[in-house]
Amino acid sequence: MRTAPPLLTERLLLRSLTLEDAQDVQHLAGERDIALMVLRIPHPYEDGMAEEWMRACADAYKKDEAINFAITLRTDRNLIGTIGLELEQENERAELGYWIGKPYWNHGYATEAARAVVAYSFEVLKLNRIYAYHFTRNPASGRVLEKVGMCYEGCRRQHTKKWDNFEDSIGYWMLKADYDSLP
Repeated sequence: MRTAPPLLTERLLLRSLTLEDAQDVQHLAGERDIALMVLRIPHPYEDGMAEEWMRACADAYKKDEAINFAITLRTDRNLIGTIGLELEQENERAELGYWIGKPYWNHGYATEAARAVVAYSFEVLKLNRIYAYHFTRNPASGRVLEKVGMCYEGCRRQHTKKWDNFEDSIGYWMLKADYDSLP
């Protein structure tokens, strides 16, 4: 089976998700505070949902539609979240998405993982554009995107529907030329 290449940072190992990660994904992503901040995470996060999501991720990877990584600590290999790209090959762009389990918030892990995936996007995948959205109630995600060099694009009012409520989304983007000019 084809898997995503591992990406190493100072404190993290980003690697392919495996079915052995399902329990950790369900436990961490199952917290209401996580699901509230991420469009595609359900609540409650029922048994079997993590495995189903991982199979969908593997299928999307085989079709070159997406690439998802488990975010793990290098010290103990514990899964602390996930990060991925939804690829639009014909337009040479991708949407970046991520979440970090609540016990691991405020340690800079999302920024560190996002930097690695942005670099991979431009240097290995040879994409031209990366973009991301976050809900207005999650400004911490916007700070992550700014720290990796992405530019504010604007607010899309009532852009998505989460739990029967329309939500505003804040957009960010980065071009390959912008990435190349980073210090």
